[in-house]
Amino acid sequence: MELGSYSDQSKSTFSLVDEDHTFANSVRFTLNQDPRVTFCGYSIPHPSENRVNIRVQTTGDPAREVLKDGCQDLTLMCQHVRSTFDEAVNDFKKTKTNTSIKASSRKIAE
Repeated sequence: MELGSYSDQSKSTFSLVDEDHTFANSVRFTLNQDPRVTFCGYSIPHPSENRVNIRVQTTGDPAREVLKDGCQDLTLMCQHVRSTFDEAVNDFKKTKTNTSIKASSRKIAE
């Protein structure tokens, strides 16, 4: 749900259901890196509610579009972290396998 002015689309508050600090703080961080954003913050109305409110104020671009761009940027960052992690795990497994093969070969040679 978006709460804002129809006359000034550069300022809006977005209420997201089934989200918590994990998502809201990540989006806040990402949006605050965007030069179009003058303010971005979030709040959780009540600990028992599974909802966050994200406030976005921009230099003039529609807040809705800036939020959408921020979510897309966050998705790309998460994909990069995931692929980097997967590569590191695969490299570790290859190294471990090669080390095991070398150790086995030494035992056989002895």
